[in-house]
Amino acid sequence: MTGRLQGKIAIVTGGAKSLGMHFATALAREGARVAIGDIADGKETAHAISEVTGSECFYLPLDVAKEDSVEAFVAAVMERWGRIDILLNNAALFAALPQRSYRDIPVEEWDRVQAINLRGPFLMVKHVGPVMEEQEYGRIINISSGTAYKGMPRLLSYVTSKAGILGFTRTLARELGPKNITVNSLAPGLIESESVRGAPEHLTFSDKVVASRAMPRTGHPQDLLGGLIFLASDDSAFVSGQTLAVDGGSVML
Repeated sequence: MTGRLQGKIAIVTGGAKSLGMHFATALAREGARVAIGDIADGKETAHAISEVTGSECFYLPLDVAKEDSVEAFVAAVMERWGRIDILLNNAALFAALPQRSYRDIPVEEWDRVQAINLRGPFLMVKHVGPVMEEQEYGRIINISSGTAYKGMPRLLSYVTSKAGILGFTRTLARELGPKNITVNSLAPGLIESESVRGAPEHLTFSDKVVASRAMPRTGHPQDLLGGLIFLASDDSAFVSGQTLAVDGGSVML
């Protein structure tokens, strides 16, 4: 632990497993106290993070697509710690999505992807943003995707939602900047996280993705952590509205 986030309070949505778990652990290792929100049970994850890092971490159920759930979650964090310094909008649908032609995407699936991947970050910011404005300090980090720049056939609902995050990030950066709040996004390439390894269909194009990279190797969760901590810390105090592509040089912005 280097302590770059010592004393900070962080929220990680979708933090119970896979990439979210790695993100929450990295923030805690830097000294932040971390609130994990997820529809999956994250009590064991939160306990393990506390044990490994020495930073306090707790879990509460959260459905980012439902405003009453978001409101209750944010209120619980404020009651416990009294402030929120870092919001990581990580919760998203990807690995569980089947690949299919745009013609075959059910409307219900489309709506569910947009609800979690776009409405979720909006609702989180709607309720966390005023807290940060009152503090005149905040770091908001949204998870986009390299696919938003390159396109990816047979994943239209997902790629569209992640492209939306880019505009969401830029507009919020302008709106919240006067209150000393930065808003940035990470755009990972294909990362072989636990959830992706459990969905072999998404690894079928892995070789092509790796070949497209300036650094032609597989991406792992730890490859994202340096960029995350940079955007969460005061190292990025004058960086806002930006997207950091972390994909070994496939997308070059």
